[in-house]
Amino acid sequence: MRFALALVAGLIGTGLIALRAQAAEDPATVSRGAYLTRVGNCAGCHTAPGGADFAGGLHLASPYGTFITPNITPDRTTGIGDWSKQDFWHALHDGQRADGAPLYPACPYPSFTHVSRDDVDAIHAYLQSVPAVAQNNADHDLGFPYRLRSLVNVWQWLYFEPGALPDKPQQSTTWTRGRYLVEGLGHCNECHRARGRLGALDDADDAPGAMIHGWYAPPLADPAQAGLQQWPIDAGADFLTAGKSERATMMGPMADVVFDSLQYLHDDDALAMATYLKSIPVQTIASPLRLIRLTENGRQDAMNMGRDIYADHCAECHGDRGEGSDEAPALAGNRAVTMDNPVNVANMIRSGGFAAATRGNPRPHGMPPFYDFDDRELAAVITYIRGSWGNDAAPVTGTNLKR
Repeated sequence: MRFALALVAGLIGTGLIALRAQAAEDPATVSRGAYLTRVGNCAGCHTAPGGADFAGGLHLASPYGTFITPNITPDRTTGIGDWSKQDFWHALHDGQRADGAPLYPACPYPSFTHVSRDDVDAIHAYLQSVPAVAQNNADHDLGFPYRLRSLVNVWQWLYFEPGALPDKPQQSTTWTRGRYLVEGLGHCNECHRARGRLGALDDADDAPGAMIHGWYAPPLADPAQAGLQQWPIDAGADFLTAGKSERATMMGPMADVVFDSLQYLHDDDALAMATYLKSIPVQTIASPLRLIRLTENGRQDAMNMGRDIYADHCAECHGDRGEGSDEAPALAGNRAVTMDNPVNVANMIRSGGFAAATRGNPRPHGMPPFYDFDDRELAAVITYIRGSWGNDAAPVTGTNLKR
């Protein structure tokens, strides 16, 4: 009798395991999870340069030390292969690992907490389907007291409230979907909003942007910086997926986001995000960088030097009057060069680079690096660009551009 009961129990257990495996491997769920994982750009943090997909190991510098992203492949020893759907839900919704320890907010769970349970389960199903990689997780290299993980519980108590976004029944389903993607799964504010005490996002309406890997991620509320409030919705949607338009080109870390994530948006999701971004109340937001004032003589000297540098090195591609060409964007009226903080245009001139290769921009033209400019020459050509062809932005000095 005991043998028969044990056999039945074993068969039931085997059947439950099989049902769970079948549910996890449902092609439609896995496919939807793959798309949502793209939108959330999980690979962007959990894949190191030259490393296996989702195996972790990427070093993220911060004021508190260096975070090293973990392995989220289904390896059962070093990854999340033994994490249940409930474990994964607690991680994204509650900021809690499977072992009960709190997650550092370097993982953007303060935004992911707004993601629905169905979507989190689909992402889990997809991640359980990718190749397992046995790669041990390195310890974060954090200063004291930030290395004490238990203190993250205090941080969560002070700054983190899990839960869905509040209902806005007066808004359209398109707007609601866009807010869900921008503020939840896409976690845009995690880069485009400055952080205050202990790394919590600044929740002020006029919060400035944040520095990301030496680049400034401008605020989404200011149309003179990164806001889409003055763009047609379809143009904003195309910009998100192509990474380039007649008005602007995404470079630096944002080009990586376009390449790894935004270019894969479904058309209706791109329109939804653009709809929501266009609806954000307009704010005029000051840069956290205060430019050093120049005398009129100093500004004129910089303009004269910059004019010569521009004619020798820039006009061939960008045009004599900053009008742009097929190879290079216009600089006249380009907010990337006129916004208060000049660090991004300085990075583009110093280091060069490419926009993301996308369906809408399949063969992006590269910007060559001009690393041999000294700080004074770099400041002069930026000052000239910011003060010519109708541009009316403040001049900059070499001191503003020192790294």
